[in-house]
Amino acid sequence: MQEFDGFEGPVKSEPGGPEKQYELALACIDNERYNQAVGILDRLIEGDRRNVNALYSRGVAHMSTGNYRQAGQDFLRAVALDRGFLHAYKNLGFVQLTMGKEETAITTLEKALEVDPDYVDAYCLLGDVYIDIGKYDKARSMIEKALELDPDGAEPHCKMAMYCLSQGDFKGLREEHLILKRLDPALASQIGGLFFDENE
Repeated sequence: MQEFDGFEGPVKSEPGGPEKQYELALACIDNERYNQAVGILDRLIEGDRRNVNALYSRGVAHMSTGNYRQAGQDFLRAVALDRGFLHAYKNLGFVQLTMGKEETAITTLEKALEVDPDYVDAYCLLGDVYIDIGKYDKARSMIEKALELDPDGAEPHCKMAMYCLSQGDFKGLREEHLILKRLDPALASQIGGLFFDENE
């Protein structure tokens, strides 16, 4: 936090610098000062309603505080302005899934895959959506595609663990847990703490 406080002072003395204000907003987000970040980003967007990065970052700040409706609006505006903004599609899809709009989330994530057919995060999130609506075969195929593209990625293995759990496949869950112990010990510990004896 000390580094952040030292950064904040000089920026405040230059209120007219949009780039520095944007840097300050990102620092606020990094330090979980989401309301402060939103205030800064509001001013930047008032000055330039086509500021895609500010819209996206404000969406992240809103999402972090559970303000999903506003976050979704910001991500939607971001992808309308920049059709290739993959992270905005992903976060929009996540917000739509969280709000129970699964079919809309599928459409959003499929648009991301039209931009980049190898976008691993979209396949991972589609796995979540299809598990949520009970289309387990489609969920598995999405997660397997993510694993094919990123075999050593912790996120695809985490999604496969959740798929195994949804199927009551504790053997598969254990196998994924062992893989995650190597790839992301903190994540593996979260899963293991719920389902296994971590001392095994």
